[in-house]
Amino acid sequence: MILGGVDEAGRGSVAGPLVVAGVSAGREGVKELIDLGVKDSKLLTPRQRGLLYPEILRITTYAVPAYILPPEIDEYVKHGKKYRKLNYLEATYMARVIDQLGAKKVIVDAPDTNPVRFRDELLELTDRRCEVIAEHHADIRYPIVSAASIVAKVERDRAVEKLKSRYGDFGSGYPCDPKTMKFLSQWFEREGSMPDFTRKSWKSWLRILQLKL
Repeated sequence: MILGGVDEAGRGSVAGPLVVAGVSAGREGVKELIDLGVKDSKLLTPRQRGLLYPEILRITTYAVPAYILPPEIDEYVKHGKKYRKLNYLEATYMARVIDQLGAKKVIVDAPDTNPVRFRDELLELTDRRCEVIAEHHADIRYPIVSAASIVAKVERDRAVEKLKSRYGDFGSGYPCDPKTMKFLSQWFEREGSMPDFTRKSWKSWLRILQLKL
């Protein structure tokens, strides 16, 4: 049976895209992933992810990553109805990735506090008839989801590096990174506005605005 895994990277970031990626493999492919030592991307160094990335693409069927850009994220966060905000936007893109995998069973790392609700949304949104399992911490429990998390993280890191080459080094892009917050604060002081590659609906930006106005 072909098993699929789907995960994202960059959900909590204030800068750069949210990237959704999926991979699928048969039993032998999953065994190869285990032998490679795949694990949740957050538990790996950038170098380790970089080494695993091409091996994952070799072993699995690769779904083209989906990039959710800040303007679309802001639209859903600001104007989405209840249960139709960021989680629903993410489900929409995950369903598109699932459609590409050709798997009979797909395991997804659920961002919703209610995994069953998230699974039901995926089943409504996907065009494929397949079994969908949505769980918290699936990227830790299932190697196929770990592999998807690595692909998503590497793709997001590459997207962030492209932004840095154009706008300057803003760190990781996460609100917990002092370098990121310093960059954004200085940008606002200089430009009087927020850069297009940031999520203007994030509380991080609102805090900066309150301090500067």
